[in-house]
Amino acid sequence: MLSFMSAKEAAEKWNISQRRVSVLCSEHRIDGAMMVGNMWIIPSAAEKPIDKRTARYEKQHTKSLKPFVKWVGGKSQLIGELEKMLPIYGEKVLTKYCEPMVGGGALFFYILSKYNFKEVYISDINAELINAYQVIKNNVDNIIEELQNMQLIYLSMKANDRKLYYYKIRNKFNSEKLCESTAIKKAAHFIFLNKTCFNGLYRVNRKGQFNVPMGAYNNPMICDEENLRNINKVLQNVTIVCGDYSLSKQFIDKSTFVYLDPPYRPLSETSAFTSYNSDKFDDNEQIRLARFIDEINVSGAKIVLSNSDPKNINPEDSFFDELYKAYQIKRVVATRMINSKADSRGKINELLISN
Repeated sequence: MLSFMSAKEAAEKWNISQRRVSVLCSEHRIDGAMMVGNMWIIPSAAEKPIDKRTARYEKQHTKSLKPFVKWVGGKSQLIGELEKMLPIYGEKVLTKYCEPMVGGGALFFYILSKYNFKEVYISDINAELINAYQVIKNNVDNIIEELQNMQLIYLSMKANDRKLYYYKIRNKFNSEKLCESTAIKKAAHFIFLNKTCFNGLYRVNRKGQFNVPMGAYNNPMICDEENLRNINKVLQNVTIVCGDYSLSKQFIDKSTFVYLDPPYRPLSETSAFTSYNSDKFDDNEQIRLARFIDEINVSGAKIVLSNSDPKNINPEDSFFDELYKAYQIKRVVATRMINSKADSRGKINELLISN
């Protein structure tokens, strides 16, 4: 005799909502399902149908990924809010992921650890950062060897010797030109400096030279081999570009999820010390970015942008409210992490802007 289960029991079995089970039944996507009175019953042996909402995101079974560098302004604390904006309902199929200002890649690595997009594009104007991504993708064994050697040397030293070693590496990093023959060394130096410098900053002077002082870490993890190898695997199907975000336009179409994380508009004159290239991302650049978003919005892509909220400091400052008045603007609470004094860090609003 054929046995049946209720929609509630099917929902628990398949780990979806009861409402979703009812929708699937009404769409005749569960063989043998029938309405009895005002409720659906489903054959106990029925298999969960492939859900068109989530078929576009095939679940990955990789180990967790995390950024290989610390990055000021990283979005780790906003990942939950950002993931909510990844469309998982309706019939629109998204098969491509694009992050044209990838930075440390907090959201990027989280997405790649959970979802399998057919095409992925990342870019950044920071040549040293992009070189590190490319070296991890193409020469992971070499960079792991370099970092392990540096870690062994650095951790065996006393405080004063560590300081001399840090500035020796910093001088090498600044004096060596990035090219094919220096790519691996430069990437290793880049990661070493990031792991041992003050607050994980990447800041350059007007000459483009890295000028962050040494940090105070007793036992920094300079070479996280497991994470680097996991990153290497997922980067194999990722297009990595060094250049302006506008280059991504040719990649973006109606099947693309686009996340843009530009240098935040400073909330005060003293908060603009974290620039990682010698060109300032001023209000004119913010406006240029907004025009770019208007352009790619026409393609039908799903777009999300994050930025600071000027109203934290001046309730009358509606710069972004006016600039993005055609879009949805959501204010979310985040912890401000860039102040050098821990007691000056606190809860502020940040903006998530989407179409």
